Amino acid sequence: MAIWKRKITVSDDTVTSAAHLTLRQSLIPNMLVTILFFLWGFAYGLLDVLNSHFQSELSISASMASGLSAAYFGAYFLCPPTISGYILRRLGFRATFMTGLAVFAVGCLLFWPSGLRRSFGGFCGSMFVVGAGLATLETAADPFLAICGPPRYSEIRLNLAQAVQGVGSFVAPLLASRVFFANVQGDQGLTNVQWVYLGVACFDALLIVLFFFAPMPEITDADMHVQEGEIAAEDVGPFRRQYNLFFAIASQFCYVGAQVAIANYFINFCIEAGRDKATSSDLLAVGQGLYAFNRFLASGLLTLPLFKPRFMLLAYLGLCFVFVVAAMNTSGTASIALLILVMCFESLCFATIFTLGLRGLGRHTKQGGGLLVAAISGGMVFPPMTGAVLDRKGAHTAMAIPMMGFILAFLYPLYVNIFKRDSMDAHRETRVGLEPVPDKAAQLEAQTSGVENKAQVEEVPELKQA
Repeated sequence: MAIWKRKITVSDDTVTSAAHLTLRQSLIPNMLVTILFFLWGFAYGLLDVLNSHFQSELSISASMASGLSAAYFGAYFLCPPTISGYILRRLGFRATFMTGLAVFAVGCLLFWPSGLRRSFGGFCGSMFVVGAGLATLETAADPFLAICGPPRYSEIRLNLAQAVQGVGSFVAPLLASRVFFANVQGDQGLTNVQWVYLGVACFDALLIVLFFFAPMPEITDADMHVQEGEIAAEDVGPFRRQYNLFFAIASQFCYVGAQVAIANYFINFCIEAGRDKATSSDLLAVGQGLYAFNRFLASGLLTLPLFKPRFMLLAYLGLCFVFVVAAMNTSGTASIALLILVMCFESLCFATIFTLGLRGLGRHTKQGGGLLVAAISGGMVFPPMTGAVLDRKGAHTAMAIPMMGFILAFLYPLYVNIFKRDSMDAHRETRVGLEPVPDKAAQLEAQTSGVENKAQVEEVPELKQA
């Protein structure tokens, strides 16, 4: 088939064999998507260092520097519920990945003129485009990993991919402190940033080609409707009654806001505790490294029956609150160590809130996934508040803002452990996807298409005859 005639989309009302993907069948597609997590982990990790660097390089306050975060996460507020979500539902996962990579590449290229003009507004605009590209990628990537393969392993898949993202976040501040901004004079640091983002843009272009040709299943809402029927044997109901999703969105918004606020002002916190900027950047890398390591560890624990995702989320979010309160009320090395522990226990939270929020959505899975990604826009709200308090009261007092975010986010694991434990455990214990579906059944299922607005997959005449 000619390249320009290659079909890369699947109608969302088509039932495919993707509803029963086994672990082996889903391995390669999940590995391809995991590459993307390193990409935006690197971009996110570099954002934290740029935030601090611009405060001194461009002579701006901490609250002004939070404009980078506001621009980046503002794109998450706008894109997933609108254009990104539309592309995902209309054209599918592959097209959404390619679109997100293209927008991300454009944003990276925009860093070049922003650096030439030393324009903080230009950097904010460039970061917004970068955020739009990454938001589009994440609109597809997070739901894809959550649903591509056996449902009982969804938390493990997404936590492992998020661990790879953590590796990117660990590498970025190390490169920044030891390469980009080490022993530089004048505008050399900003020039180095321009070259880094140019390299990322070229890598994006290669990934677009890879995703165009790579074998990848298209998982439709109709597939998820069939799968949910096998797990719960009941209709999921209209979208407006998906209360578990709505609680998860609120929790994700508050949690991400708290996480981003801590990462953005970690260097300021360390400087206030008596460390210089270079050492503080290295300590941020240590925190990001533990964050990534604990994601791998948590993924391993989730393979054991005792460590249910709802239990783990309750414990990890609770420990985040405990350690941030302790960090606020200590000083020096002790306070830094406690804040690093907060970053360590943040590791499992995002992916687990996301996957628990998607439980039981059936035909609403893509729409729900887009809204959960939009909840990442909490990173647009909490850092400016934290920066404003930091400018007036100091970094230790400013940690009261992320502390508040952890308290609000903690309400969701309480909800699922008290009111939704049976539903959460049913998806955890299901055997769907653990064994291949017989070929004949897969062929019959592939002939079925069309999901009615309320519930049922339309019956196909050929199926009746079979």
